[in-house]
Amino acid sequence: MSRDTQPGGLTRRSTMAGAAALGLVAGRAGAQEAAEATEAAEATGIVSARDAAGGEPVPLPGVLVSNGREIARTDERGRYRLPMPGDGAVFVIKPPGYALPRDADNVPRHSYIHQPGGTPAELGLRYRGLAPTGPLPASIDFTLTRADEPDDFDVVLFTDPQPESRFELDHVRDTAVARAMAIPAAFGLTTGDVLFDDLSLYGRSNRIVGRIGLPWYSLPGNHDLNMQAPDARYSRETWKRVFGAPTYAFRHGRAWFVMLDNVEWLGPPVPVGANTYRGRIGDRGLAFLRNLLAEIPRDDLIVLAMHIPLHTETGPEEPRTHTTDRAALLDLLVGRKVLSLAGHTHTTEHHYLADGHHHHVLTAVSGSWWSGPDTRTGIPSADSRDGTPNGFHVLSIRGTDYTTRYVAAQGQPDETMRILFESELRAGAPEVVRLTRPVQGLRPPVPQDALADTTLVVNVFDGGPRTRLVFRVGDAPPRPMARTRRPDPFVTELYERYPETKKSWVKAVPSTHIWTARLPDDLAPGAHRVTVEGADEYGRPIRGCTVLEVTGERGRG
Repeated sequence: MSRDTQPGGLTRRSTMAGAAALGLVAGRAGAQEAAEATEAAEATGIVSARDAAGGEPVPLPGVLVSNGREIARTDERGRYRLPMPGDGAVFVIKPPGYALPRDADNVPRHSYIHQPGGTPAELGLRYRGLAPTGPLPASIDFTLTRADEPDDFDVVLFTDPQPESRFELDHVRDTAVARAMAIPAAFGLTTGDVLFDDLSLYGRSNRIVGRIGLPWYSLPGNHDLNMQAPDARYSRETWKRVFGAPTYAFRHGRAWFVMLDNVEWLGPPVPVGANTYRGRIGDRGLAFLRNLLAEIPRDDLIVLAMHIPLHTETGPEEPRTHTTDRAALLDLLVGRKVLSLAGHTHTTEHHYLADGHHHHVLTAVSGSWWSGPDTRTGIPSADSRDGTPNGFHVLSIRGTDYTTRYVAAQGQPDETMRILFESELRAGAPEVVRLTRPVQGLRPPVPQDALADTTLVVNVFDGGPRTRLVFRVGDAPPRPMARTRRPDPFVTELYERYPETKKSWVKAVPSTHIWTARLPDDLAPGAHRVTVEGADEYGRPIRGCTVLEVTGERGRG
């Protein structure tokens, strides 16, 4: 890397910064003009576009550009002006019908980071931050490319790949990435915890994910922090170097994707184990959203992405597991059509907040942080602590309507549920597990005199409050099932049976997508077909079947 090339591929010449190959170019101007722009603390530049065949870029009027708080719209010459009183970032909000430039690993280049002194060396950050960018360039230009962009499209949604080592990055590559490569989509995005504290792996991670072949947008999580930073100001130095501005937005079709960094670093842990971060958007992020909403037609779809959930059933009032200023956020979005996406908890949840706001906590790519017994491929089973197999989601947008679907990263990609029979009250207890075969207490046969106290337990992996289930035995009339917040008995036993294979903090937690029912107690000995069917969160039919064997022998006495 030459001395006049910034980390991240931005080329700098004198007081100008940018990279033509990435579509971000500092315009040529005299030293006096550059000095005046810096003194005025104002960023200015031109947004332009070229067609897919190349050629000279043409200025684009009406495009939104932001400094992370204020928003400007380009004039008829494609020029914008924004306040830039100190360190900060300028990013273009991609309009529909245009594509951002991407690097060799398909990371979109949407921003210019302005940090004249770079990352202070005295911070002693373990992972490299920004080189000095020098004075504010006289012109910060963004060049887009015209692209065919229909209003109907799919998006691949990852969260928490979170490899703790180079070996676990192999698992990301060979499960979720391999499966996503076969799914047609317009782009992909990751809602945080791209890595697990070792930020030196960003280069390899981006090379692997880049082979999916889609533009891939990312948000930082709590494990993407520079943890030697004394406070939030310098906690994203490596992220900014690799990805650019951590909060930004873009438009695709009639959907606006707003990417909010809602992890606030509170400083190194003193004492160890202290609450060192919290979920918070902050005044600047809320101001950015408020200003952006003023530019968004009220009937357009808003897809809000963040790392820490707005709400979760896993520690709902814990500052590290929910967004502490969510009330202010929800107030801004009243009357809007919103889907918000988050990760962080390694659970799968659907919540419907104020004014019909749909909040979806996504399945983690790493599941139980790559815990569990190895599969036949040598990859851990990685079943999440709420019983969902590790995986990801696909968001399908049709105009301003949307649905999501879950995709397992291992096993059958269209698997929707797990059906079990809980006939042994203490089936998951350690002292019982040691004396039985795997899942022996959760599978038939069931003695006839144990039917009355046997529970049918169904985990609908992407279920939520709007999911409805019934079951039937043979040709009998359907019977209702009740959504029950409780741990999944399968992962409860799995973690007890293979304790040496899991991370120390991993344990089964109450799941939000378990349905239960008592079996009829008058079933005759023999084999019975059990059908579980209903509708998912979007009203789509779901169905699963299994065989229940009933024996005539006596059960527990």
